[in-house]
Amino acid sequence: MKQKYFIDIHKGLTPVFILLLINYFNAWNNIAAILYLALHGTYDALWVTKSCIYPDKQWEIKVPLWYGIGIWLMLSIYWISPYIIMSGNHFLKFNVSFINDTVYLGLLVIMYILGIFLHFTSDMQKYIYLKHNPGNLIIQEMFSYSRNPNYLGELFIYLGFTLIAKDFLPIIGLLIIIIFVWIPNIIRKDKSLSRYEDFKDYR
Repeated sequence: MKQKYFIDIHKGLTPVFILLLINYFNAWNNIAAILYLALHGTYDALWVTKSCIYPDKQWEIKVPLWYGIGIWLMLSIYWISPYIIMSGNHFLKFNVSFINDTVYLGLLVIMYILGIFLHFTSDMQKYIYLKHNPGNLIIQEMFSYSRNPNYLGELFIYLGFTLIAKDFLPIIGLLIIIIFVWIPNIIRKDKSLSRYEDFKDYR
């Protein structure tokens, strides 16, 4: 089974999981809960749409079932944040009394939108560029500023809705994913790109 199917199904079910949490904890009047659903839900919908329209090659490889289950367990770390928001049960709560709650949520929405722009437009650029210029290094437009604008975008996206929980545990979970998934992927990508003569100068 392709790696992307495990990822896409999990992301597709995440808004359903969030809705079930909202309903279970009767959090329909909790603005943070509804905002979280709106942000994480739209991100998941956009991810699955992107996977259908302009898929990433690295997720197209076939993986065994145990690996897919591992992907599900890793992605389920992101479910800690909505649980905290809907239930009100904190583990490592932090205080943001230095800023108005409404302003705080507004700043997180801004962070999320910037992340959406960076992530999805850079992935689109990569897909279109490689489709028309296979076997070439991408050093133009968004990739002229960063080797990993998509990962930078994902960082903003996940911080945007993870920080709504005001708890360090989801942030620790995000750090675990960054260390064990994102960074190895970035290193692997750099090793692959090192075959191009101009990669050293680009890097």
